[in-house]
Amino acid sequence: MNSLKLDSKKLVEMIQRFGLFFVIILMILLMRFVLEPVIIPSRPPVFLTSGNIVNVLRQVSMNGILAIGITFVILTGGIDLSIGAIVAVTSVIAGYHLDRGGSWQMAVALGMTGAFVFGITNGFLIAVGGLPPFIATLATQAIARGFALVYSNGRPYLILDDKFLNIGKGSSLGIPNPIWILLSVCLLAYIVLNFTVFGRHVYALGGNRQAAKLAGVRTKLVEISVYVIVGVLAGLTAIILTARISSGQPTAGQGYELDAISAAAIGGTSMIGGSGTVGGTIMGFIIIGIMINCLTLLGVSSYYQQIVKGFIIIAAVMLDMTIKRRGK
Repeated sequence: MNSLKLDSKKLVEMIQRFGLFFVIILMILLMRFVLEPVIIPSRPPVFLTSGNIVNVLRQVSMNGILAIGITFVILTGGIDLSIGAIVAVTSVIAGYHLDRGGSWQMAVALGMTGAFVFGITNGFLIAVGGLPPFIATLATQAIARGFALVYSNGRPYLILDDKFLNIGKGSSLGIPNPIWILLSVCLLAYIVLNFTVFGRHVYALGGNRQAAKLAGVRTKLVEISVYVIVGVLAGLTAIILTARISSGQPTAGQGYELDAISAAAIGGTSMIGGSGTVGGTIMGFIIIGIMINCLTLLGVSSYYQQIVKGFIIIAAVMLDMTIKRRGK
């Protein structure tokens, strides 16, 4: 009986550690050798071509950066619904400055400052003001989205600065710049969460807030910091997006919060905080990227893709809850 219980725990640990990796492998094999040849037999397979692989990585770069940011927040037991609107604010601020003939460096700096302001505002409303994260970030989402529309007068700003556009459209060593930025963010986040005191405090805050406070963790400062982190990463995402589409858009970032939260949830980050990894989130946004790419290549409407995404969130959270119950 004890051996069966031990084997069950080992199986749960194996699923937690390698399950998402096997899901990715299964999706790739299914698409390449079953779905693509059967559904579109007249077209040569393109899913595993180098061009499509680079395209998938480029597409997931923005969601990946946001997902890493939201992972910090969720690990503390919080949530941020304003990140899509922060993307819009950053986009129009940078676009406005470039439209007026400003330098690309100043456009980036001003846009990122706007993102920082909204991030730290969220942190203070939640940590100091005592507002529930859902309510606070829902309110700042409305404020930020409204600010983007007022600031731009509801119109996009066309961007022609080649150096700024290079951020989203250029490449280094044959790899698109957004992928390099994503890799840098993932590596930095991994180091922070696994090898710094701040990272341990983030996990402690989400695991047991009261115990963390009694242990000397400056809980309010940590909480403010994670909202600043996700705000700044939302700003970085906006800079990449704005450079890619060559315009500052007041409607940019709509639905981005759903994609980011989906990636974190699929990656095993607990929605109640205290549990999750950067590696899991990476697997999560790669799974979403592959899924969207597969559906697009198969000609599935983007409307149906939204429905699939919603079901994936439900399935991921239910699986996470089941695995945690089995592991106890």
